[in-house]
Amino acid sequence: MWEINSKMKKVNDELIGIDLFAGAGGLSLGAEMAGISVQYAVEADTYAAASYSRNFKNATVFCEDIRKLSTEGLKSRPVFIIMGGPPCQGFSLSNTKTRDMSNPNNRMFEEFLRFVKDIGPTWFVFENVYGLTKFKDGEENIQDHIENCFESIGYTVNSKILYASDYGVPQRRNRLFIVGNKNGIKFDFPEKFDYSVSVDEAISDLPVLKNGEIQLEGEYTVPFEQATQYEQLMREKSQAPTQNIVSRNKDYVIERYKYIGQGENWSAIPDSLMGNYADKKRCHSGIYKRLIGSKPSVVISNYRKSMLIHPHQDRGLSVREAARLQSFPDHFVFEGPISRVQQQIGNAVPPLLAKAVMEKILTY
Repeated sequence: MWEINSKMKKVNDELIGIDLFAGAGGLSLGAEMAGISVQYAVEADTYAAASYSRNFKNATVFCEDIRKLSTEGLKSRPVFIIMGGPPCQGFSLSNTKTRDMSNPNNRMFEEFLRFVKDIGPTWFVFENVYGLTKFKDGEENIQDHIENCFESIGYTVNSKILYASDYGVPQRRNRLFIVGNKNGIKFDFPEKFDYSVSVDEAISDLPVLKNGEIQLEGEYTVPFEQATQYEQLMREKSQAPTQNIVSRNKDYVIERYKYIGQGENWSAIPDSLMGNYADKKRCHSGIYKRLIGSKPSVVISNYRKSMLIHPHQDRGLSVREAARLQSFPDHFVFEGPISRVQQQIGNAVPPLLAKAVMEKILTY
């Protein structure tokens, strides 16, 4: 297991980072944990940008369309790394409506490429959904096209699908990472950790809540010294868990939850309780999914829409529980209405996964 007192390195102000399509700041948080000073971020969504600004007080945040943003003001000092995950709706395998090359989000990687070409960082980290590896534009694989674009501007590139649960995150999330270096170094991805973190190990010290309950500041259920190592890591800078907010579901939804065991989904619900579904068999396998306490979580995407269920309580996940399963520490506060907060958490790169990649970069 990790050493609790050694996970946050001192930030080096000479290692300047820029986070594009930053969201609430999952990549940035991982980078800062590794010792990189993220000084600029670009995020068009006002709520996500507000979350970023609240948690990264020393960074300049540009809340605007990246296509209208010049790179000129970002070149005053050498940039060590540009990181980011361009919008991925058009590549996501879970997106059945606009999963094709006509989706304008599929071209946003060109803006990431523009920033890398204009600024010339030593490193870049490009992160995106696994589905990007399966996409083609005509005969050309999109991943190959993106990597060729970076190579054409002088970067040595390597890529890999990483699983967050292999790097201390209590979640089975897989993401594509493309890492490039302008000095001819071919990046070797970090080795998998020799442990994993379960849902119970991640959230068992958080408040017991009811459907629709709101505790803006609650109490931990166990003292710090009795918490798991992961829980201690999450709590290190917090005196109390905040944003213990559960979406309110209708009574008939909660009644459905009672029939679903750990690891089961909608298929365990009696037909008599699924009357509003014209064809129950058309439900996605992730709908009404109860988490397994003894294993890492399924993917925390938009967990409200998926109706992910707490492993032991008949309710949806709270904001803080979902943030924990993404490896956001308890002092990290999200801005906006609950639906937008849930989206920010679901869209984020798990900070501990980002940290593992950034720490490996810093070994070169």
